[in-house]
Amino acid sequence: MSTIKPIRRVAIIGTGVIGASWTALFLAKGLEVVATDVAPNAEAALKRFVAAAWPALERLGLAPGASQSKLSFSGDLATAVKGADLVQENGPERIDFKKKLYGQLDELLPADVIIASSSSGLTMSEIQTGCRAHPERCVIGHPFNPPHVVPLVEIVGGAKTSEDTIQRATEFYTALGKRSIRLHKEVPGHVANRLQSALSREVYHLVAEGVVTAADADTALSWGPGLRWGIMGSLLLNHLGGGQGGIEHFFEQFSGPMTAWWKVLGQPVLTPEVQKKLIDSVRAEVGSRSIDELAAERDEMLLGLIELRTKVEKASAASGKAARAG
Repeated sequence: MSTIKPIRRVAIIGTGVIGASWTALFLAKGLEVVATDVAPNAEAALKRFVAAAWPALERLGLAPGASQSKLSFSGDLATAVKGADLVQENGPERIDFKKKLYGQLDELLPADVIIASSSSGLTMSEIQTGCRAHPERCVIGHPFNPPHVVPLVEIVGGAKTSEDTIQRATEFYTALGKRSIRLHKEVPGHVANRLQSALSREVYHLVAEGVVTAADADTALSWGPGLRWGIMGSLLLNHLGGGQGGIEHFFEQFSGPMTAWWKVLGQPVLTPEVQKKLIDSVRAEVGSRSIDELAAERDEMLLGLIELRTKVEKASAASGKAARAG
């Protein structure tokens, strides 16, 4: 029988875009959440965000006991983390800030409480040096924005993170319905942001060089490979691209052209002039649409895709189970 205490109460440190979204998700999964943030009017802003996100979470499915009333707020760090089973930290991306914060948390929290960071770029090996007593309980749990809708979470241990912490964090996020990946090596930016960055570099180059407008670059992505990437990843699509010969045939056919393109990919420098060109082109694409309107459009399509993927995966699992039983 496991002696590990189940995670029922989560402390959220930092209630900006990511912290607020995590809060909404944890509440939707029936957890108690205590949030803290030093920003003026942070509590009111957080509650507005959760209320606005709730219809989407209802659509995805609320867990038994899910309630916005399970959210509380404290401006005092010690009060907020007291009794927490896990801390999800969403502070500024500054190593000095994080190290100091983790030192405070290390003193305040029992040794078995996981401290997970949403950091998108800093490494846990750097961050956990602030924890003198129990650095082994610190881990990166980096979500993709917005966390209450997008399932991805990247789990990365630092030099002193224990395997037990990684496993417990993985089980926690998976139980929330997240799709977790584990990085076996620390790299700046983790994985998903590095993939985005590689693609963005070429998009910026093509627009800056006048090859396409921002609208055409976005159309090329969202109505071309982006549609496929919402269903399968690049390597599995390569496997399908090889026909009946699979990935082996794909490399036989396309490794030459692909590596030739790599040699001429752009290396844009984001000078003020290049940035202005990109900004003007994006503004032309946006037109009169507001940020809120664009975000609502994004989230509606994300929800539809997630619902479709869930339906197909359940049908596939049921079919596989029936085939094994037969």
